[in-house]
Amino acid sequence: MQGVLNYCTFDSRMNTPKLWFSLYDFSFNYKGEEPDFVEDEFDWAIDFQKNWLLIRDELNSYLNLHEPEAYFNSSMVNTKNTWKTISLKWWDIEFRKRQAYFPITSSILKKYPELLSLSFNQLEPQGRILPHCGDTNAIYRCHLGLDVPDQLPATGFRVREESRSWEEGKWLVFMDAYNHEAFNQSDRKRVIMVVDVLRPEFKHNRKKVISVVLTSLFLQKRAQQLAFLYKLPHGMIRIVAFPLRPMAYLGMKIVNWLNLY
Repeated sequence: MQGVLNYCTFDSRMNTPKLWFSLYDFSFNYKGEEPDFVEDEFDWAIDFQKNWLLIRDELNSYLNLHEPEAYFNSSMVNTKNTWKTISLKWWDIEFRKRQAYFPITSSILKKYPELLSLSFNQLEPQGRILPHCGDTNAIYRCHLGLDVPDQLPATGFRVREESRSWEEGKWLVFMDAYNHEAFNQSDRKRVIMVVDVLRPEFKHNRKKVISVVLTSLFLQKRAQQLAFLYKLPHGMIRIVAFPLRPMAYLGMKIVNWLNLY
């Protein structure tokens, strides 16, 4: 249910952004006032960028021993298994066993608590991640180019009406809630590191953001096997989501406490 159910743009009285979730908006089209791409420099981004070659070396060493996993939502790609991921942190779920293979990457990740997720994403040749909206406007999603086989128009990334190329060792920071897509029409894999950073104005909503997004992702995963979930009335999805939210957050805490990953 990526992009199923939304809220929010800006409160004109306060000139501050409202918290928006795809789980509560059926328009499939977030309408905010944030820019498509963010040009600000962040301390965490500079830290990763200085070490991007070492990060890429860690990833290549890991890939010599392990295969990345296909992203669970196959409806988001043009061809099954074309989008593959390796997560070190996923909406505050810590993959500590995997982090052990990435000591430099993980040490930087742990320095910045505003980082909710970090993963490595591989897009196969001729692969395309179809247009979709993200789960919330509470984050910026950030791509660091690690292995970029080509530039626009063959390989690139679109947010609403603007398209850009990835560059090795450089960041693309964007508003994930807007409609966006990625494509790789080259003959080589495209590899990036992906970070989700909590926007400062939503730092007091961290628990809500995590619980709602994990619930949304849980429902998306169930819908891969139970297609009728996509056809439920809007009110029913809200009812189903209500008890799942605290369970999702508690589940995250238990998983981290038990070091399951």
